[in-house]
Amino acid sequence: MFRRTAGQGAASIAANLALFTYRQVKPVDTIITRCVLEGVILLLISSVIFGVLALLGVALWVDDLLEVLLALGGLWLLALGWSMCTSVAAELIPELANTLNLLLVPLMLVSGVIFPLSAIPYPWLDWIMYNPVAHGVEGIRAGISPYYHHVQGLSLSYLYTWVLGMLFFGLALQVRYRERLVAL
Repeated sequence: MFRRTAGQGAASIAANLALFTYRQVKPVDTIITRCVLEGVILLLISSVIFGVLALLGVALWVDDLLEVLLALGGLWLLALGWSMCTSVAAELIPELANTLNLLLVPLMLVSGVIFPLSAIPYPWLDWIMYNPVAHGVEGIRAGISPYYHHVQGLSLSYLYTWVLGMLFFGLALQVRYRERLVAL
């Protein structure tokens, strides 16, 4: 959810330059619209997959639906904030776009997407827990399975603290460079 939404949102300014001829359309509008579209597509695809699995007789139960939805919402909002920040940076310095996309790969690897964080030894786990995406992924796993033993220090409030910071910084960048983004 984070990687796809962040990547599509960051590229939305360059993809929608023709829309900026209309006075009402601002660069932040294209970012929010693209991120909302990615979130809706993800929810629809997930609903279809869960529906097909239910028709096939595979029972998938979510232990704590609220925790799963809060973690997914936090990851989506974090991706929105990341998109707002990186879209400005990528438009002002075009070479930076590839570097920022490459930065997402190790971020995903150390956030516990491929393997659970409980498999990481403690000297490194303390460093990985500074990653807000890791808190979101662990929150989803802990909410889905009642038997999943999440790592010590899991906090969705830490994720939402990062969300507030990224959204504030991203909106500040959007307001500061609004004219330059449209003129490019």
